[in-house]
Amino acid sequence: GSGYYTVRMAAEVGPGGRVYATDIQPGMLDILKRRLTREGLANVETVLGLPDDPKLPADTLDLALMVDVYHELEAPQVFVRRLRAALKPTGRLVLLEYRKEDPRVPIRPEHKMSVAEVKAELEPEGFKLVRVLNDLPWQHILVLERSSAPAAP
Repeated sequence: GSGYYTVRMAAEVGPGGRVYATDIQPGMLDILKRRLTREGLANVETVLGLPDDPKLPADTLDLALMVDVYHELEAPQVFVRRLRAALKPTGRLVLLEYRKEDPRVPIRPEHKMSVAEVKAELEPEGFKLVRVLNDLPWQHILVLERSSAPAAP
């Protein structure tokens, strides 16, 4: 995206940390690069990913954040297997997804996910759902950890 979370995460980890920002649209990465220059942030590496591969280095990430993205993936199982490989053994994946369980959330149903759907789709891919936060008005914050069992190819 345009870097809303990227900028905040880069500031949070500081100059000694590293943030990878991946997108499949070169234009979005261009927008982000301009923003990073304006903000004076040099600790972000932009990565042109593919629809089924974030193109991130193996065993590198402490945390991966996907905001309103997972439900859009064409090949989510392939994508999350590759994302899981980029996480350190203690790495976490955090998804923000609109709550399907709440009919008052004014988003089309195909753009929502339930907690049950997240568990059903991600736990077989080597993740364990460890926390669900509903602090936001319309979205779940779903925290997953790498499980010890690797995902099936």
